[in-house]
Amino acid sequence: EFEGGAKIHVPASKIDLVQKYIGSGAARPTLATIGGKRWKAQKERVQEAVRDMAGEMLRIQAAREASAGIRFPEDTPWMHEFEADFAWTETEDQLTAIAAVKRDMQSARPMDRLICGDVGFGKTEVAIRAAFKAVESGRQVAVLVPTTVLAEQHERTFRDRFRAYPFRIESLSRFKTGAESKVVLADLAAGKVDVVIGTHRILSKDVAFADLGLVIVDEEQRFGVEHKQRLLAFRLSADVLTLSATPIPRTLHMSLLGIRDISSLTTAPLDRRAIVTEVIPWNPRRIQQAIRRELARQGQVFFVHNRVNDIEKVAAEVQAMVPDARVLIGHGQMTPTVLEEVMLKFMRHEADILVSTTIIESGIDIPIANTMVIHDANIFGLAELHQLRGRVGRSKHRAYCYMTLPQDRVMTEDAMKRLKAIEDYSMLGAGFRIAMRDLEIRGAGNLLGAEQSGHIATV
Repeated sequence: EFEGGAKIHVPASKIDLVQKYIGSGAARPTLATIGGKRWKAQKERVQEAVRDMAGEMLRIQAAREASAGIRFPEDTPWMHEFEADFAWTETEDQLTAIAAVKRDMQSARPMDRLICGDVGFGKTEVAIRAAFKAVESGRQVAVLVPTTVLAEQHERTFRDRFRAYPFRIESLSRFKTGAESKVVLADLAAGKVDVVIGTHRILSKDVAFADLGLVIVDEEQRFGVEHKQRLLAFRLSADVLTLSATPIPRTLHMSLLGIRDISSLTTAPLDRRAIVTEVIPWNPRRIQQAIRRELARQGQVFFVHNRVNDIEKVAAEVQAMVPDARVLIGHGQMTPTVLEEVMLKFMRHEADILVSTTIIESGIDIPIANTMVIHDANIFGLAELHQLRGRVGRSKHRAYCYMTLPQDRVMTEDAMKRLKAIEDYSMLGAGFRIAMRDLEIRGAGNLLGAEQSGHIATV
């Protein structure tokens, strides 16, 4: 549709070229006239903006290569003591990755390393040890995570690991009140906070560090191009460690080309078992059986439905399948306090089934939740499906993941390839293979990543 209601008809054979417009806000986009100059001018402006942004990224990368990084000292007795406090036995891959990170931190070149490890394979411990090395040397650490719930969980994990040491861990997220955030920001700038954990709030202009030495980015693929560009600026002055179960194709491509260093965690912790994954047409009876089986072994169930407008209706259908179960609903449009309360209730096993959007995609760790149903799995990306599935199977119990498909819709070829890949790669440590398959299906994307995130606000 163009200005004045004019329309151009697209042949049915080219319907794949038509995509839903995803804008940057509620405002309706301004339409152009057919054959007019405005559309061409808008496109040219965006192309120029994209070129400028890409050029800026390249300049930062070049400056980074030329700059001298922070040279952290070798391990101290305190560091050895901290590592000995770890409650589990490290896998060989973990030890190799930790050694590589320490080598990077002790060298004069700024670190830019990707830790590619499957969900639950111990990436967080690698990051925690890097953080300890940095704070023990008097530097500050910023941990950037995609969701508020994950920020809370990381804060608990870091505080638990650092409890015997005199370092201050804080978080910045929407769960914090304005007054609390103000105190954290002031203390961060004064050097009184050693580790700050938070969402993209950390990238805001009002966040100042006294002496930032290390930036840890968890699940980089969840951040937009603008956030990543701000991260690039951090890369000039601090070491950067990125953690991902399924890196975005461009990040993986950069690692494979040697632009970024990569460490892979492919060994599962002891007692961990593969998740049984099935891609099936929607079948209420089958889903009811799966839920009942999980509840019979005193477990919990995640039911993922990624549309807020009818999530209440779907939750009512789930409740009707198992009337005796306690069902909770969680989604990102709830107030932070209400959402946190929902998550905490589920974590405390005060409910049996959590019907939620992808707010649970990253980091929620509930060992007794071992069945997941992903409703309309065809609408999700490959990395997203793998991340979601990783919420179950975090203990020695056998876990199940059912990815259901709508019966009344035709699937695109790429959607079918994604679902085939996720079903085929259900073995432990499949994250890297899934990322490689994603690279094949989607291509590497350009350096900027505009193809991936859609630089279309003005076009």
